[in-house]
Amino acid sequence: MAKTENQTDVVSRKKPAGMGRHGKKYLESFKKIEPLKRYTVAEAFSLLPEVAYAKFDESVDIAFNLGVDPKHADQMVRGAIVLPHGIGKTARVVVLAKGEKAKEASAAGADHVGAEDLIEKISGGWFDFDKMIATPDMMVAVSKIGKILGPRGLMPNPKLGTVTFDVTKAIKDQKLGKVEYRTEKTGIIHVIIGKKSFGSDKLRENFSVLAGIIIKSKPPTSKGTYLKNITLSCTMSPGIALDPADVLAMAGAA
Repeated sequence: MAKTENQTDVVSRKKPAGMGRHGKKYLESFKKIEPLKRYTVAEAFSLLPEVAYAKFDESVDIAFNLGVDPKHADQMVRGAIVLPHGIGKTARVVVLAKGEKAKEASAAGADHVGAEDLIEKISGGWFDFDKMIATPDMMVAVSKIGKILGPRGLMPNPKLGTVTFDVTKAIKDQKLGKVEYRTEKTGIIHVIIGKKSFGSDKLRENFSVLAGIIIKSKPPTSKGTYLKNITLSCTMSPGIALDPADVLAMAGAA
Protein backbone atom coordinates (compact mmCIF):
# COMPACT_ATOMS: atom_id res chain seq x y z
CA MET A 1 0.00 0.00 0.00
CA ALA A 2 1.37 3.43 -0.91
CA LYS A 3 2.45 5.67 1.97
CA THR A 4 0.35 8.70 2.72
CA GLU A 5 1.96 12.12 2.68
CA ASN A 6 2.20 12.19 6.49
CA GLN A 7 3.59 8.66 6.71
CA THR A 8 6.33 9.55 4.25
CA ASP A 9 7.25 12.66 6.24
CA VAL A 10 7.38 10.79 9.54
CA VAL A 11 9.37 7.84 8.18
CA SER A 12 11.95 10.26 6.77
CA ARG A 13 12.73 11.30 10.35
CA LYS A 14 13.91 7.84 11.39
CA LYS A 15 17.46 8.85 10.60
CA PRO A 16 18.77 12.44 10.26
CA ALA A 17 20.22 13.40 6.90
CA GLY A 18 23.98 12.96 6.89
CA MET A 19 23.96 10.85 10.07
CA GLY A 20 27.65 10.07 9.67
CA ARG A 21 28.56 13.76 9.65
CA HIS A 22 26.97 14.50 13.03
CA GLY A 23 28.89 14.46 16.27
CA LYS A 24 28.34 12.25 19.29
CA LYS A 25 26.34 14.83 21.23
CA TYR A 26 23.96 15.38 18.34
CA LEU A 27 23.36 11.66 17.94
CA GLU A 28 22.76 11.28 21.68
CA SER A 29 20.16 14.07 21.48
CA PHE A 30 18.55 12.50 18.43
CA LYS A 31 17.99 9.24 20.33
CA LYS A 32 15.77 11.13 22.81
CA ILE A 33 13.28 11.95 20.03
CA GLU A 34 10.77 9.30 18.96
CA PRO A 35 11.09 9.31 15.15
CA LEU A 36 7.52 8.23 14.42
CA LYS A 37 5.92 10.60 16.89
CA ARG A 38 4.41 14.00 16.40
CA TYR A 39 4.57 15.72 19.76
CA THR A 40 1.96 17.95 21.35
CA VAL A 41 3.02 21.56 21.88
CA ALA A 42 3.46 20.95 25.62
CA GLU A 43 5.52 17.81 25.06
CA ALA A 44 7.75 19.42 22.42
CA PHE A 45 8.68 22.44 24.51
CA SER A 46 9.31 20.25 27.55
CA LEU A 47 11.59 18.00 25.48
CA LEU A 48 13.53 20.84 23.86
CA PRO A 49 15.91 21.50 26.83
CA GLU A 50 16.79 17.80 26.90
CA VAL A 51 17.97 17.73 23.28
CA ALA A 52 19.63 21.18 23.28
CA TYR A 53 23.21 20.28 24.10
CA ALA A 54 25.27 23.31 22.98
CA LYS A 55 27.01 25.32 25.70
CA PHE A 56 26.07 28.71 24.22
CA ASP A 57 22.62 30.29 24.38
CA GLU A 58 21.18 28.92 21.16
CA SER A 59 18.41 30.48 19.13
CA VAL A 60 15.16 28.52 19.05
CA ASP A 61 13.64 28.10 15.60
CA ILE A 62 10.28 26.97 14.29
CA ALA A 63 9.64 25.81 10.73
CA PHE A 64 6.12 25.64 9.28
CA ASN A 65 5.70 23.57 6.12
CA LEU A 66 2.51 24.99 4.62
CA GLY A 67 0.21 23.66 1.94
CA VAL A 68 0.58 26.72 -0.26
CA ASP A 69 2.19 27.50 -3.60
CA PRO A 70 4.25 30.70 -3.13
CA LYS A 71 4.56 31.01 -6.92
CA HIS A 72 1.06 32.43 -6.80
CA ALA A 73 0.89 35.87 -5.18
CA ASP A 74 -2.46 35.11 -3.59
CA GLN A 75 -0.93 32.17 -1.69
CA MET A 76 2.02 34.04 -0.23
CA VAL A 77 1.89 34.08 3.58
CA ARG A 78 3.82 37.06 4.87
CA GLY A 79 3.75 39.45 7.78
CA ALA A 80 5.47 40.70 10.92
CA ILE A 81 4.72 40.42 14.61
CA VAL A 82 6.12 41.50 17.96
CA LEU A 83 6.33 38.36 20.10
CA PRO A 84 5.32 38.62 23.79
CA HIS A 85 8.85 37.95 25.06
CA GLY A 86 10.87 39.22 22.11
CA ILE A 87 13.58 37.06 20.54
CA GLY A 88 16.52 37.81 22.82
CA LYS A 89 18.24 40.16 20.41
CA THR A 90 18.17 43.93 20.06
CA ALA A 91 18.10 44.94 16.41
CA ARG A 92 20.34 47.67 15.02
CA VAL A 93 17.88 50.03 13.35
CA VAL A 94 18.51 52.48 10.51
CA VAL A 95 15.91 55.14 9.78
CA LEU A 96 15.70 57.10 6.55
CA ALA A 97 13.89 60.35 7.27
CA LYS A 98 14.24 64.12 7.08
CA GLY A 99 13.48 67.12 9.26
CA GLU A 100 11.34 66.58 12.33
CA LYS A 101 10.92 62.87 11.61
CA ALA A 102 14.69 62.45 11.61
CA LYS A 103 14.87 64.17 15.03
CA GLU A 104 12.02 61.95 16.26
CA ALA A 105 13.85 58.83 15.08
CA SER A 106 17.02 59.85 16.93
CA ALA A 107 15.05 60.54 20.10
CA ALA A 108 13.31 57.14 19.79
CA GLY A 109 16.61 55.27 19.84
CA ALA A 110 17.44 54.62 16.18
CA ASP A 111 21.05 53.52 15.77
CA HIS A 112 21.55 55.51 12.57
CA VAL A 113 19.43 58.26 11.02
CA GLY A 114 19.93 59.91 7.65
CA ALA A 115 18.57 60.54 4.18
CA GLU A 116 20.41 60.67 0.85
CA ASP A 117 23.73 60.64 2.67
CA LEU A 118 22.89 57.32 4.31
CA ILE A 119 21.60 55.88 1.04
CA GLU A 120 24.91 56.76 -0.59
CA LYS A 121 26.76 55.09 2.27
CA ILE A 122 24.75 51.90 1.81
CA SER A 123 25.37 52.03 -1.94
CA GLY A 124 29.06 51.92 -1.09
CA GLY A 125 28.68 48.64 0.79
CA TRP A 126 27.87 49.68 4.37
CA PHE A 127 25.45 47.28 6.08
CA ASP A 128 26.09 47.71 9.79
CA PHE A 129 22.39 47.34 10.67
CA ASP A 130 19.65 44.71 10.96
CA LYS A 131 16.46 46.61 10.08
CA MET A 132 15.59 49.62 7.96
CA ILE A 133 12.66 51.98 8.51
CA ALA A 134 11.77 54.74 6.06
CA THR A 135 9.18 57.49 5.97
CA PRO A 136 6.93 57.36 2.87
CA ASP A 137 8.50 60.51 1.38
CA MET A 138 11.88 58.74 1.32
CA MET A 139 10.77 55.73 -0.68
CA VAL A 140 11.59 57.16 -4.12
CA ALA A 141 15.19 57.63 -2.98
CA VAL A 142 15.22 54.21 -1.27
CA SER A 143 14.10 52.52 -4.50
CA LYS A 144 17.48 53.41 -5.99
CA ILE A 145 19.10 50.82 -3.73
CA GLY A 146 16.23 48.34 -3.86
CA LYS A 147 18.35 45.77 -5.71
CA ILE A 148 20.87 45.92 -2.89
CA LEU A 149 18.38 45.83 -0.02
CA GLY A 150 15.94 43.28 -1.47
CA PRO A 151 18.16 40.17 -1.49
CA ARG A 152 19.20 40.93 2.09
CA GLY A 153 15.62 41.24 3.30
CA LEU A 154 16.18 44.88 4.29
CA MET A 155 13.82 46.70 1.91
CA PRO A 156 11.25 48.73 3.87
CA ASN A 157 7.68 47.56 3.31
CA PRO A 158 4.44 49.26 4.44
CA LYS A 159 2.80 45.85 5.04
CA LEU A 160 5.53 45.07 7.56
CA GLY A 161 5.29 48.43 9.28
CA THR A 162 8.70 49.61 8.12
CA VAL A 163 7.39 52.35 5.81
CA THR A 164 5.64 54.78 8.11
CA PHE A 165 5.57 58.29 9.52
CA ASP A 166 5.12 56.81 13.01
CA VAL A 167 8.83 56.17 13.35
CA THR A 168 8.72 56.03 17.14
CA LYS A 169 6.40 53.01 17.17
CA ALA A 170 8.28 51.35 14.32
CA ILE A 171 11.61 51.70 16.13
CA LYS A 172 10.10 50.44 19.39
CA ASP A 173 8.66 47.37 17.65
CA GLN A 174 11.97 46.52 16.02
CA LYS A 175 13.89 46.99 19.27
CA LEU A 176 11.43 44.70 21.06
CA GLY A 177 12.20 41.98 18.54
CA LYS A 178 9.58 42.25 15.82
CA VAL A 179 9.98 39.21 13.59
CA GLU A 180 9.05 38.90 9.96
CA TYR A 181 7.75 35.69 8.42
CA ARG A 182 7.48 34.80 4.77
CA THR A 183 6.97 31.60 2.83
CA GLU A 184 10.03 30.45 0.93
CA LYS A 185 9.88 28.90 -2.53
CA THR A 186 9.24 25.48 -0.97
CA GLY A 187 6.30 26.73 1.09
CA ILE A 188 8.27 26.73 4.36
CA ILE A 189 8.36 29.56 6.90
CA HIS A 190 11.38 29.73 9.25
CA VAL A 191 11.16 32.01 12.29
CA ILE A 192 13.29 32.54 15.40
CA ILE A 193 11.05 32.55 18.48
CA GLY A 194 13.62 33.27 21.16
CA LYS A 195 16.65 31.93 22.98
CA LYS A 196 17.17 28.66 24.83
CA SER A 197 17.58 30.62 28.07
CA PHE A 198 13.98 31.88 27.84
CA GLY A 199 12.71 28.59 29.23
CA SER A 200 9.84 26.43 28.01
CA ASP A 201 6.96 28.66 29.14
CA LYS A 202 8.11 31.86 27.43
CA LEU A 203 9.11 30.03 24.26
CA ARG A 204 5.76 28.29 24.12
CA GLU A 205 3.93 31.61 24.55
CA ASN A 206 5.92 33.14 21.70
CA PHE A 207 5.18 30.11 19.54
CA SER A 208 1.47 30.19 20.36
CA VAL A 209 1.11 33.80 19.24
CA LEU A 210 3.07 33.21 16.04
CA ALA A 211 1.22 29.99 15.18
CA GLY A 212 -2.12 31.70 15.72
CA ILE A 213 -1.23 34.47 13.28
CA ILE A 214 0.03 32.05 10.63
CA ILE A 215 -3.08 29.89 10.94
CA LYS A 216 -5.33 32.96 10.54
CA SER A 217 -3.28 33.96 7.49
CA LYS A 218 -4.30 30.87 5.50
CA PRO A 219 -4.92 32.06 1.92
CA PRO A 220 -8.50 31.44 0.73
CA THR A 221 -7.07 29.85 -2.43
CA SER A 222 -5.00 27.30 -0.49
CA LYS A 223 -6.47 23.84 -0.94
CA GLY A 224 -5.97 20.66 1.08
CA THR A 225 -3.92 20.46 4.28
CA TYR A 226 -2.59 23.86 5.34
CA LEU A 227 -0.34 22.90 8.28
CA LYS A 228 1.57 19.98 6.79
CA ASN A 229 4.55 19.80 9.14
CA ILE A 230 5.89 21.89 12.03
CA THR A 231 9.40 21.40 13.40
CA LEU A 232 10.93 22.87 16.54
CA SER A 233 14.70 23.02 17.05
CA CYS A 234 17.62 24.89 18.54
CA THR A 235 20.59 26.07 16.48
CA MET A 236 22.56 22.85 16.94
CA SER A 237 19.88 20.34 17.94
CA PRO A 238 17.84 17.83 15.94
CA GLY A 239 14.28 18.84 15.13
CA ILE A 240 11.18 17.87 17.10
CA ALA A 241 8.06 17.30 14.99
CA LEU A 242 4.89 18.87 16.36
CA ASP A 243 1.38 17.51 15.86
CA PRO A 244 -0.41 19.98 13.54
CA ALA A 245 -3.79 18.91 14.97
CA ASP A 246 -2.65 19.90 18.48
CA VAL A 247 -1.34 23.23 17.19
CA LEU A 248 -4.71 23.93 15.54
CA ALA A 249 -6.52 22.99 18.75
CA MET A 250 -4.22 25.28 20.73
CA ALA A 251 -5.06 28.15 18.39
CA GLY A 252 -8.78 27.37 18.57
CA ALA A 253 -8.89 26.56 14.87
CA ALA A 254 -9.41 22.81 15.01
